[in-house]
Amino acid sequence: MNRRKTLAAAALVVGALLAAGGVAAQDFPPKKPVTLLVGFAPGGAADYAARLIAKRLTENTGQSVVVENKAGAGGNIAHQLTAQGPADGSLLLLGSIGPLTIAPHMMKVGYDPFKDLAPVSGGVHFPSILVVSQQSGIKTLADYVAAAKKEAGAVTYASTGPGSASHLTGELFAKRAGVEMTHVPYRGGSAAMPDLIAGRFTSYFAAPPTALPQIEAGKIVPLATTGLTRPANIPNIPTVAELGFPGFEALNWYAFVAPAKTPASLLDRWNAEIVKILNEPAVREDLLKHGVAPNPTTRDQLAAFIRKESAQWGAIVRERKITGE
Repeated sequence: MNRRKTLAAAALVVGALLAAGGVAAQDFPPKKPVTLLVGFAPGGAADYAARLIAKRLTENTGQSVVVENKAGAGGNIAHQLTAQGPADGSLLLLGSIGPLTIAPHMMKVGYDPFKDLAPVSGGVHFPSILVVSQQSGIKTLADYVAAAKKEAGAVTYASTGPGSASHLTGELFAKRAGVEMTHVPYRGGSAAMPDLIAGRFTSYFAAPPTALPQIEAGKIVPLATTGLTRPANIPNIPTVAELGFPGFEALNWYAFVAPAKTPASLLDRWNAEIVKILNEPAVREDLLKHGVAPNPTTRDQLAAFIRKESAQWGAIVRERKITGE
């Protein structure tokens, strides 16, 4: 009897301490609908991957996972909202290379990627496709470089915002080619593509899901991809590296993160669910068909990767003297 009383008293004390510390046991999945934020407009690579994965999360967990697009500032708005959002497992973000590893080196972003956001799992990665408007008259990468060398700044390239992957890919290419190009920021790939088709700017380092339908329709001209190897679904487009720029590589990537104060137990559960989905053959096939490669990771692997990318792109930002626009 005394032993039972002692155990009961100890349980009450532990429960009180956990509640006081804000780490009481958490339900999974959360009892309310889950929001998956995307920092770009509907229709781009991030949006496509997010909706596919959200659908499977809903089916697997029995809780509604709803994609919400919060475009603006190259994805930084969505990251700031996540940093300030509820840390109860009901908020996830498909974070991206720009806001997580580039923009913080360029401007005040309203959040610290390492203090305010917690890694959950890698998501997807893919090269960009350098595409140009039909009106540009450019047909090859050599033509593109020649046009840029002819008049500094005359060749324009769009991006999904200052500090985005498409922005820094353009800067990296300009550095390697020894040219100056004019950056034209947009709020997302789906916003930039109509203007490229209309010839309002020269080029765009576009995500495959955004570019491929327009390439197949003959509305834009593909010049090169930015990975070290040709993607399996577009083997006829050469890489920048094989067209005179050995070693050139600039990949886009998206990864799942959450508010930093989300309990580790919930982060682990979301990691397990996301990794399981990204390893499903049907999901992998669907993503690869659209030029997007699944990239499931542990939470620790993602944390190390983000720090490595931050150091690499931070050096480019400083070297090119890039600031927020």
